[in-house]
Amino acid sequence: MSKRPVNDPMLRSIVNAQLSRRKLLMGAGGLSLAGMLAACGTGGGTGGSASSKPSPATDVSDTDKIVNWANWTLYLDYDDSTRTYPSLEAFSEATGITANYSEDVDGNDTYFGKVQGQLSSGQDIGQDIVTLTDWMAARLIRLGYTQELDLANIPNSKNLLQSLQNVDFDPGRKHSLTWQTGFAGIAWNKEAFPQGLKTVSDLWQPELKGRVEVLDEMRDTMGLLMLDQGVDITGEWGEDEFENALDILSKQIADGQIRQVKGNSYKEDLISGDALAVIGWSGDITQLNFEEGDKWEFAIPDAGGTLWSDNLLVPIGATHKTNAEKLMDYYYDPVNAATVAAYVNYVCPVEGAREAMEAIDPELVENPLIFPTDEFLANTHVVRTLTPDEETDFSDRFQTAIGN
Repeated sequence: MSKRPVNDPMLRSIVNAQLSRRKLLMGAGGLSLAGMLAACGTGGGTGGSASSKPSPATDVSDTDKIVNWANWTLYLDYDDSTRTYPSLEAFSEATGITANYSEDVDGNDTYFGKVQGQLSSGQDIGQDIVTLTDWMAARLIRLGYTQELDLANIPNSKNLLQSLQNVDFDPGRKHSLTWQTGFAGIAWNKEAFPQGLKTVSDLWQPELKGRVEVLDEMRDTMGLLMLDQGVDITGEWGEDEFENALDILSKQIADGQIRQVKGNSYKEDLISGDALAVIGWSGDITQLNFEEGDKWEFAIPDAGGTLWSDNLLVPIGATHKTNAEKLMDYYYDPVNAATVAAYVNYVCPVEGAREAMEAIDPELVENPLIFPTDEFLANTHVVRTLTPDEETDFSDRFQTAIGN
């Protein structure tokens, strides 16, 4: 697919909406992506087993020009005035494929729980692309719940960062492509808590009782808790370290310090003021500041934050696989990737997007949440790969602790 020119009116309308974000973005010198995210594809557990795997659905893309995509909230460029996703509109205009987009994913576990039964029997879940984090992508691939991609339909996949071209849960990237990468850290309401936070332990201050929320993503919440206790989450930690961190989580929930454990919907409680401080995701906070006023601060805790990637996958029962591959190819064009990055403010996984961003908005090139420096990445960590038994055991304990 040919690149859209930088002076494309639709692209410029997206970019112009992002210019006021500049005051919200963290400054950093220079860009250095050498070796970035080399470990990011190794954070996936492969829990579960598959005795018989379902067969891929028949592809009707030639006759049915539709693609259905399930994603997380605040994860694609959006125009509030038209209530549309401009880059998707441009994709449909360029290809003749109608793109139906839904913000259906609030958490990996909750989404998997909704669709597992259909996936296991090879049924169509109504989506041709789903966007899930490394460890859940690993599970779906291992269970045979995804279709193998035809990379001939995705020539722009060559633009995937070299450090992400080969990951342990999907060697050769036969079933997945990275959508975005980001960080989990701590965030707080600057007006209500101007003194700020530096560590995860700061969340347990009496002034914040009942106004703290943490993520229902086990690797992010437990990863940050273990880092706060001095654990190397990339190394040989095990049951004892996990249990020590879980004790802290359970106590803070029981004592009422933690208000709720949530997925992506924690943002609504920050907006309402019900939550003043959270364990949250980097891009979310930047977008909230842009949309709701510059009220919140995001920081990587002193002990470190977690690093993760979300991936595009085609479910086993999807009936528009070729259309899905065309959409993936579109977003691996560097100009289109930079357009999305300017909105979502997560780490862009596409080679050439930095140069495209220089033409669109040079100041965004200096944003470490999109193009992190080695220095910024040094204090972020990928939770080591869990064995299938650990995946089941730790997930069960975590879900019990958070009341599920």
